Amino acid sequence: MGPADYALAALQGVVSWLALSRAQNAGLVSTVPAILFKALTFGSLAGLGSLFLMGAIYARIVRRPGDAPLRNAVFHVLAYGGVPAAASLAPWLLTAVIAGETTFAQSPGPEVESFPLLLARMQFIAYVLLLLWSIVLQIMGFSEIQNVAPRKALATWVIGQLIGFLALLVVAVLLNLLLPAGAGP
Repeated sequence: MGPADYALAALQGVVSWLALSRAQNAGLVSTVPAILFKALTFGSLAGLGSLFLMGAIYARIVRRPGDAPLRNAVFHVLAYGGVPAAASLAPWLLTAVIAGETTFAQSPGPEVESFPLLLARMQFIAYVLLLLWSIVLQIMGFSEIQNVAPRKALATWVIGQLIGFLALLVVAVLLNLLLPAGAGP
């Protein structure tokens, strides 16, 4: 694993944070600079954490008994498979400059003009298409390092995503139990 793998993971985290901000209607309650600051700080850390979590999961799944460890290859597939998703940062930023907070609003108010709204919708469609391309690249990468058919690599990818989701769900439940909402002064 080299610096490029870490940089790509951080960029993927920033883009994922921007998509999460849009899903949470952050544009209705925050400014673009505040959203971008959170994406750069927390998103990049989340991207790196996600690379290590998913890398550890997939390294276990793709390894066959007697084979050499594939940890670096798995990290490389995850990082470089996410290049299209990371590349969607440019449209996110361009749309944020032109459309402002509308970029991060899932359901903007009726006062929003049609052009910024159309631009934000087109940008989000482009993000989803680039995200799907990233998934295809990761599946192809797993097919290559496992030397299996793409459908088996797809099964590997889905199983890894489910394990990752369950791991994060357990962490969320534990945090909720340990730090309940409203337990403050």
